[in-house]
Amino acid sequence: MLWRHKHFNELSLDELFTLMRARVDVFVVEQNCPYPELDDADIATDTLHLLGYQEGQLCAYARCISKGENLAIGRVLCVDRWRGQGVAKELMNEALSLCHSHFPGRTVVLSAQTYLLDFYRSFGFQTKGERYLEDGIEHQDMELIGQ
Repeated sequence: MLWRHKHFNELSLDELFTLMRARVDVFVVEQNCPYPELDDADIATDTLHLLGYQEGQLCAYARCISKGENLAIGRVLCVDRWRGQGVAKELMNEALSLCHSHFPGRTVVLSAQTYLLDFYRSFGFQTKGERYLEDGIEHQDMELIGQ
């Protein structure tokens, strides 16, 4: 797996198109959830976009966003073709490494779709607060414990 991380202004047009297409394919089309997928966090100067490539194709993506005292990992996705092969686990390990190296000492948080709670727990995240609906999908806030 080839991993690249870039700020918005460092992304090539091809990289930007590919990551936007993957995000819309997964979060809007596949999950049947029409919502404004692109947001201002994408272009924030301290947001890092993490792209994972295999066989020259984007297969995984996440972004790391500064949120006050915290650092949020979001838009975590694995392209359908690459699911069930350990790519998501590798993506999260890479995202956490990126968070710790570029934003040391910050608390890492995320908003998990509830069917993925055990997956995120396997990395040391613990639930925080109550479950809630976001764009019609049940979510749970989580925080990395024992960083």
